[in-house]
Amino acid sequence: MSAISGTSTKSQVKLTDPPIAQFVFSDTRLSWLWLILRVYLGYEWLTAGWAKLFSPVWFGDKAGVALTGFLNGALAKTVGEHPDVQNWYAGFLQNIVLPNAVLWSRFVVIGEILVGLALILGIFTGVAAFFGGFMNVNYLMAGTVSTNPMLFVIATWLVLAWKTAGWLGLDRWILPRLGRFWSPGRTG
Repeated sequence: MSAISGTSTKSQVKLTDPPIAQFVFSDTRLSWLWLILRVYLGYEWLTAGWAKLFSPVWFGDKAGVALTGFLNGALAKTVGEHPDVQNWYAGFLQNIVLPNAVLWSRFVVIGEILVGLALILGIFTGVAAFFGGFMNVNYLMAGTVSTNPMLFVIATWLVLAWKTAGWLGLDRWILPRLGRFWSPGRTG
């Protein structure tokens, strides 16, 4: 017997989740758990971005200085038999990010604040968690561990629970309204 069950028609196969996955990721009775994780993760992103917003080396008249230091530290980790930073990623940092450090520094600050606010408010929770996780992966690829693995795991869980992670937030009202615009046969 297959662990994945579903129904089939001539042109479509619909797969269903096992009951435990349905309960954990789709049942609103666990929305309190997702609220706690969502607000925690949002707080972490918001406070990180907020501190950078008022730092002249991140967002002010010396924007890019802190990011340049971070990038140079990452590029120094490309040596050895098993480097912390892979050469392909170092090439991206050196050729794309470093020459545009001011722009990327501002992207980091704005991204952290937007992800944090969206998660705290519970609006577009799955998308916000995805981009938070994406930032965590980039920090990890740059050789920085810190809290990034834990934050990435929480972000991944929130992406999986996107249907209920924002239930105790704005998603509960916003997503059903937006669904009308991309549902087949509906005009709004």
